[in-house]
Amino acid sequence: MEWVVFVLVAVTAVGTALGLVIRPNPLHGALFLVANLFCVAVLYLMLRAEFLALAQVIVYAGAIAVLFVFAIMVLIPGKEETGPDPLRGQRVMAVPLVGIFLILLALVLRSSVLRQPGPDVPVPGGVEAVGRVLFTDSPFPFEVTPLLLLVAIVGVLALARRKVGTQ
Repeated sequence: MEWVVFVLVAVTAVGTALGLVIRPNPLHGALFLVANLFCVAVLYLMLRAEFLALAQVIVYAGAIAVLFVFAIMVLIPGKEETGPDPLRGQRVMAVPLVGIFLILLALVLRSSVLRQPGPDVPVPGGVEAVGRVLFTDSPFPFEVTPLLLLVAIVGVLALARRKVGTQ
C-alpha cells in the first residue's frame, strides 16, 4: 500500500515540478509550487518526519507561497488571462479524482504509517525535542525571520508603487 501512495505522490510531484517550469503564467507557476510543496510534505510523512511535514505545509506552502502570490499580483496588476477556459476538462475530472484521493486518505489513515509508537518507546527526534532545541538553544532564526519577511514586503510595495503624475 505504501508503494502505491509513494508512486502517486512522486508522479504528482514530478508533474507539478514540470508544470512549474513549463507554464509561462507566473500565477500558475506559484500554484504548481504549492502543489509540489504539499507532495514533499506527504513524502516527509511517509518517512515519519511529522515535524518536517508540518513545517513544510505551514512555512513553505502556507506563508512563502502566499507571499509569492502576493508579489505576483502586486507586480503584474490588471493582467488578465486570455484563451480558452483552462478549467474546461478539469471540472469533469474533479469528482472522480476527489473520490480516489478520499479513498487513499482513508487507507493511509487506517495503515500503521501514522500510528505513534507506544508510551515506552522514546522518540528521539520528536516535535517536543525539536521545539526545545529551537526555542531554547537557538532562538535567533525565529527572531530574524519576521524582520526578513517585513523587509521583503516593504521591498515589494516599494517596487510596485507608481510615481504620481507620470503615466
